[in-house]
Amino acid sequence: MSIETNLWLIRHAPVDGPNGAIHGPDAPADLGNQTALTALKARLPQGAFATCSPARRTRETAAALGLGPVENAAFREQDFGAWTGRRHNDLVAELGGAYQAFWRSPASNRPPGGESFIDQIERAKQGLASLPAGDAVLVVHSGTIRAVLAIALDLQPDSALRFVIDPLSLTRIDRLANGWRVIAVNQR
Repeated sequence: MSIETNLWLIRHAPVDGPNGAIHGPDAPADLGNQTALTALKARLPQGAFATCSPARRTRETAAALGLGPVENAAFREQDFGAWTGRRHNDLVAELGGAYQAFWRSPASNRPPGGESFIDQIERAKQGLASLPAGDAVLVVHSGTIRAVLAIALDLQPDSALRFVIDPLSLTRIDRLANGWRVIAVNQR
């Protein structure tokens, strides 16, 4: 029996909402780029196990890709607590230096009532442990993909935050018996 898991990590479609905001889990996906969705769907393995976060935008993206995913809360986006639903510019105006201080060390800092990126990495480890061997398609968030990259590459959390993960991009990582293999990051 193979213990290898081939991960097909997809960042959800863009959020159909205001730019510059920290979107909550109920934010819908903008599924207007049918060309990108069709091209992405053609690259995915047939019959793969599929999972997504409980966020509306991941569920809608998965459905647009023809997937019937199992929701897994371990793959949620980082929880920004009291800042969720707020615009970055408004938070800067209201909190000034305190908000800017958060972003000087975003991997270890926690927003009020939220979690750190380090916390998200720990959740992602639990989610990865629950995946079956074989092909697994994960429709998730940019932070989730960065967390998985931190795990696979044994990166410091601050370093993993440097990855750019675009909407409707594909990141391919294999979990092997003796480690990890990163095949591609942020392919469009």
